[in-house]
Amino acid sequence: QVQLVESGGGLVQPGGSLRLSCAASGSIFGFIMGWYRQAPGKQRELVASITSGGITNYPDSVKGRFTISRDNAKNTVYLQMNSLKPEDTAVYYCNSNPPAKAYWGKGTLVTVSS
Repeated sequence: QVQLVESGGGLVQPGGSLRLSCAASGSIFGFIMGWYRQAPGKQRELVASITSGGITNYPDSVKGRFTISRDNAKNTVYLQMNSLKPEDTAVYYCNSNPPAKAYWGKGTLVTVSS
């Protein structure tokens, strides 16, 4: 069973940038992978997805600011987040898309605040 470990979160000022990483314990080749986030009191939402071939998709709320990428050889997925806003504050998770219950990790907290 694949385990996913997210890292790279932290405190950043509005307008700043962060790069998140998701390391998988096994091969992610062939899986559509996604980054999700859950803000306090809100449902978890998908913020980026990427196919094995590199086709990406984003909701309007992050389009143009977030970039997902993957390195299949390293079994790692990345999320570059630029122009961060306070409303981006959340715990960020990676998982397959659609998500598998068994793959949820602990996530990494991103706090955007001055």
